[in-house]
Amino acid sequence: MKNFTYCAPTKVVFGRDIEPQIGPELKALGATRVLVHFGGGSVQRSGLLDKVLSSLDAAGLSHIELGGVSPNPKLSFVREGIELCRREGVDFLLAVGGGSVIDSAKAIGVGLATGNDPWQYASTGTRPEPHETFPVATVLTLAAAGSEMSNSDVITNDLVTPWVKVGITSETVRPVISFLNPENTFTVSKFQTGCGIVDIMMHTMERYLTGEGNAMLTERLAEAILTTVRDAGRRAINNPRDYDARADLMWASSLSHNDLTGCGKTRKFPVHKLEHPFSALHDNIAHGAGLSVLFPAWAKFVVRYDTMKFAQLAERVWGCPMDYDCPERTARAGIDAMQRYFMEIGMPIHLHELGILPKDYQPIIDLTTAKGPVKSYIDLGPEEIHAIYLLAE
Repeated sequence: MKNFTYCAPTKVVFGRDIEPQIGPELKALGATRVLVHFGGGSVQRSGLLDKVLSSLDAAGLSHIELGGVSPNPKLSFVREGIELCRREGVDFLLAVGGGSVIDSAKAIGVGLATGNDPWQYASTGTRPEPHETFPVATVLTLAAAGSEMSNSDVITNDLVTPWVKVGITSETVRPVISFLNPENTFTVSKFQTGCGIVDIMMHTMERYLTGEGNAMLTERLAEAILTTVRDAGRRAINNPRDYDARADLMWASSLSHNDLTGCGKTRKFPVHKLEHPFSALHDNIAHGAGLSVLFPAWAKFVVRYDTMKFAQLAERVWGCPMDYDCPERTARAGIDAMQRYFMEIGMPIHLHELGILPKDYQPIIDLTTAKGPVKSYIDLGPEEIHAIYLLAE
């Protein structure tokens, strides 16, 4: 196990009917004027936004609203949010939505506190890191990205050609408090539920499969999250109003990306780095759908570099019998089992299902490798990435 520092300071308020606590909790944290940030009309149609605003009003907190966050949150909109907050004297940010809304709020907070454009940090690989931000709270409506407890903030620069999607990674951007009510995910579509299931699993597996020595407890925690998500995912797909299934997915979303399952390991996230250019160049591609296509292909390409760990995952998570004479057979059976699971929950496993054809490969490869190869078990340059695409056809 490698040396590590673990800190997950986000306070979590979890369960049914927790919305009345939002105002008092934010007031206790020093909020006086709050930006309520959200996406489309779903939080309005569901009545959640009214509950949030009522709680702020009851606590005597003034607030302004900024809706309209799109999937793959855009830098241009983040800049609008920064200017609005400056004009209005906002001192606290409340994201009501999923990962895109939370990431947009995080970027606004960084811009407000530092006086710098958030892209300054994202475009340089977060070097230097932003050392201050305005406080961000979240009311989660989609179990997927884990942004409600993570130190990650992914935004898309829609002001350049081609668009570029990268992230800020810094302890500064962890939310100070998150309100997690599984009932707020009951109306999430089956497709978006499936995308969330995949994203949660990938946040866990990309910390699990790193090619480093054993970190036994960390790996067992990861396996517990993966098997829970596997089973709860099936139940949520079949019955979207299954509270316990939604609760397990929501809590797993947070634990999968607050670095608990990465303690003692090095964070590389190669498949996320392979996928981001897909949804940057093709804004209609959902992040989870891109991952469900690319992760198995990546796994097939690199399995020979970490055969026993892939075999261990196959046995413990996907129920594949261990073939001690040929562990690679077990490892590959696990990858196949994972693909079957993705198909079962309605996720794509081929590039053409994303609308990506061979003629599209080169522009995506060029964007992926613009700053050099993707770090993985081996460096993934243009030839290696093309080989992964062929495995995803």
